[in-house]
Amino acid sequence: MELIYILDIFGTFAFAVSGAFRAVKYEMDDLGISVLAIATGVGGGMIRDLLLGATPPAALTDQSYILICLAGAAAVFLAAPKIARRWDYLMAADTIGLSVFAAIGATIAEIFGAVPLTMGMMAMITACGGGVIRDVLSREIPAILTTGFYASAALLGGFMFVVLGAMEVPEGPRVFSTIGFTLLTR
Repeated sequence: MELIYILDIFGTFAFAVSGAFRAVKYEMDDLGISVLAIATGVGGGMIRDLLLGATPPAALTDQSYILICLAGAAAVFLAAPKIARRWDYLMAADTIGLSVFAAIGATIAEIFGAVPLTMGMMAMITACGGGVIRDVLSREIPAILTTGFYASAALLGGFMFVVLGAMEVPEGPRVFSTIGFTLLTR
């Protein structure tokens, strides 16, 4: 479980950076940057936790999640004048977050005894939920509805986790294989 926590913090930071970049794109103030960073960083995991009955969600019981989102917001805020025009950084952070969260979503669903289809769906929800919230808050059509192979990559990553589990691959290699597969698929 330690591995999952470390990856969850890493993914939260990556998605928080993604959310903060979107806020900078729309010239939001400090609060807007922080709100989008937090919503993007923890939104998908909170939805997953609520659907699986893991209440209250981890982001509300462990302040590390909110603090790491604020650190991501601060990093983007401080670096914004230099990198605001570099959309490729946002896409890299978003793809890394997507891949890590797909693996985490499937893993957490398995821990809660979910069936394989639900494990795949929780991978997708965990990976895409924060981005949907980010897009709605910034008045954009959610990227999963317009961007090819975004949610599909997370869903396929979740199913990769399931297949590797059926092959009795240990959790660590399954998690990293799922991350790599989702990253390459995206």
